[in-house]
Amino acid sequence: MSRLLDAMAEAGKRLVAASDGRIAFDPRTALSRADDLALAEPGLWSPNRHCRLVRCRDGWIAVSLARDDDRDMVPAWTGTDFGAEPWEAIARAARDRDAREMAQAGAELHLPVAEVGEAGPAATATLARGSAGNGIVLDLSALWAGPYCGALLAEAGHAVTKVESAARPDPTPLHTPALDARLNGAKRRIRTDLAGSELRAQIAGARVLITSARPHALARLGLDEATLFAHNPDLLWVAITAHGWTGTAAMRVGFGDDCAAAGGLLRREDGAPRFIGDALADPLTGMTAATLALEALAAGRCGLLDVPLAGTAAGFARALA
Repeated sequence: MSRLLDAMAEAGKRLVAASDGRIAFDPRTALSRADDLALAEPGLWSPNRHCRLVRCRDGWIAVSLARDDDRDMVPAWTGTDFGAEPWEAIARAARDRDAREMAQAGAELHLPVAEVGEAGPAATATLARGSAGNGIVLDLSALWAGPYCGALLAEAGHAVTKVESAARPDPTPLHTPALDARLNGAKRRIRTDLAGSELRAQIAGARVLITSARPHALARLGLDEATLFAHNPDLLWVAITAHGWTGTAAMRVGFGDDCAAAGGLLRREDGAPRFIGDALADPLTGMTAATLALEALAAGRCGLLDVPLAGTAAGFARALA
């Protein structure tokens, strides 16, 4: 963990510079949500005990089962009977299957599962020249990575509005209130219909949009690239996803722990992978996205910044190699 903190401190210098010194970045604070959760030591299981590393015939996968819907899909994924203990069913099925096959089958069922080390570092986006103005930041994201990006933009002096679905609000205030205060306390908060014309009008006047949903889910709300950039060519869209914005990766679900494993951000114990921290891909992606956004704003750039959790974790893993 000390090496990761060093790598974050180095990356933090770029973040602070991009904010003209306004952000006071501390790696330990960035990684922490222990004020809200009783976290265990990382190992075969993630500290929150929602994600586990599972040995397959030829390698390892990481599986997150934080949601009831995911647990309900385990029988279809593993071919076991309903009522079987999910983790036992996964371990039994994995012994006779390749890691890539197991991960792909789970991904097709929209389960948050990944092959350990499958992701490479995220590519650098090429952005168009746009307005040099700052304007407002609309944060439509939820949970940790996207809201952390928005929090850093707020700390850098930007006016950030957190926009939540009136039907499905961000669960962070309920489950981790101290983290919510740190991520969203400096933002104006509103609830609205995400499919409504009022939100699209707000986006048309924004300089930055932060999202953390998959593109097809946003498109169903009328929030697709063609529509939004047609109404706001100078928009900088920070699109945070699990595995990427385009191609088959855009359909995949993922969270901070399984995406950290996908990026290879793990330690080895007797040759076997082990977690080294709590949902690491989330804060690392939040700080990376904020750095890229601040640099793009300073350069007067617009377009879509594709910032995947797994690819970000892979970039930090490479820095530690």
